[in-house]
Amino acid sequence: MEPIESLPLPLPLPLPLPPPPPPSLDVLVARLGRWSAGRGPLYLLLAARLRRLIDEGVLPPGTLLPPDRRFATALAVGRTTVVAAYDALRQEGRLVRRQGSGTRVAPAALLARRLRSAGAETAAGASTGAGASTGAGPVTGAPRVRETSNPLFLHLLEAPDDVILLSCAAPDRAPDALAEAYRSLELPVGDLGYHPAGLGALREAVAARYAARGVPTGPGQVLVTTGAQQALALLARLLLAPGDGVLVEAPTYPGALDLFREAAAVPLPVAVGPDGVDAAEAVRLMERHRPALAYVVARFQNPTGTVLPPLAGRRLVEAANALGVPLVEDEALADLAFDAGAPWTPLSAYGEVVAVGSLSKVVWGGLRIGWVRGPAPLIARLARLKALHDLGSDVPAQLAAARLLDGFGPVLAARVRTARAGHDHLRAELARLLPSWSCAPAAGGQTLWVRLPHGDGVSFAQLALRHGVAVLPGATADALGGSVRHLRLHFLAAPEVLTEAVRRLAAAWAEYTPGPEPVRAALHAITL
Repeated sequence: MEPIESLPLPLPLPLPLPPPPPPSLDVLVARLGRWSAGRGPLYLLLAARLRRLIDEGVLPPGTLLPPDRRFATALAVGRTTVVAAYDALRQEGRLVRRQGSGTRVAPAALLARRLRSAGAETAAGASTGAGASTGAGPVTGAPRVRETSNPLFLHLLEAPDDVILLSCAAPDRAPDALAEAYRSLELPVGDLGYHPAGLGALREAVAARYAARGVPTGPGQVLVTTGAQQALALLARLLLAPGDGVLVEAPTYPGALDLFREAAAVPLPVAVGPDGVDAAEAVRLMERHRPALAYVVARFQNPTGTVLPPLAGRRLVEAANALGVPLVEDEALADLAFDAGAPWTPLSAYGEVVAVGSLSKVVWGGLRIGWVRGPAPLIARLARLKALHDLGSDVPAQLAAARLLDGFGPVLAARVRTARAGHDHLRAELARLLPSWSCAPAAGGQTLWVRLPHGDGVSFAQLALRHGVAVLPGATADALGGSVRHLRLHFLAAPEVLTEAVRRLAAAWAEYTPGPEPVRAALHAITL
């Protein structure tokens, strides 16, 4: 008889993997995109979009889907639409519906291992959300989100249709000066074309703009990026580790929240009031948590349009510098003041601030030129990180940008005139057709922050889509879980387009029947 030690031991049976956590309702609604566009019954359109999310691995096997009634309320449809869509997918073997245990993605709906793993990780991150109250410290091991649930970006990925996009704010036409700048380009000779930190001429032009505003800056303090979004992405990757806290405004630019979630950081929100972010509360939060980063939009705050007073800005900078918290000011909209004589003091005039700028909002979204202005050692590190990702931004675009900045006054003035006219036109149309909606006039920027008299922005946005208008629900931008009754609307489209958009919104509002009042304690959605 063999000794016990030599007997082969049975292999342990693999433990079954727990089902992935369900995505939050708002995240799932956002991931559906413009699901109701197209021909055919709504339940078939909804089933088709859910089928795609299952097959792509965004909803991995075992994922629990929302109950019929809650899902129907969020989509602004009847319960029978959701029931019929679920039943269609159940008959295909993609869903399993059991009394008492809800509706889940079927185990048989399997994808390739890599897609399945990526989808599970994405769903897990989206389900946890980015929210954290100001009383909670950073949480180690925060979920890392690999792809966006942001309606701002998801709408851009949809096929062209008749939907008017009031969700993503950017000029819809380029100025003649941009085409002229491209026509007069002279490409460099004896140059490889790789400039991770940016072309010298453009870095000098951006530095000169800061110097003219009273912020002495050298070219070595400027990194050229592919738009402001890449600038924020590089800063997040360099400065944030999983579980780090990030001070953010509530609400704020959803694209920044996306990037912080990608870094597995934890937003620490501070409310925005009529005069911008609550500077006193922001200072208290920095003292209490020492976040790894603070992100603010001080001038024409996105999405509220507020402007931070100079004294509050100085207090914020001095506190951040004293506490060793890197403070990032997003200046992408700062030039778009309706009053050309309105004074502007960048936060970097008060101390050490990392500024992020862009030409995409002033010139055209397709001109993907942005920058970071900061201490030279930080810029050098960012340039090495950028080299890892793309070896440098497009050289012809940088040459055109440098040419534009050389005579930027008329280009900016024309853009501001157009924006102000759009602002006034949109407000007039809202007052005429939707008088129960309220929104304060903006002093600049590109958007109006609209408050609905009842209901919530997420469900109304779904109905608005079926009337051919895409709007941004306020809750998607608010890490405090507020702004539920708000929408962000941009006013950059042509007057006739804005008129048609408001007409469609008014038709949607006439049909809108809100469900129970939504309750949110923290952001579960979309950063954007």
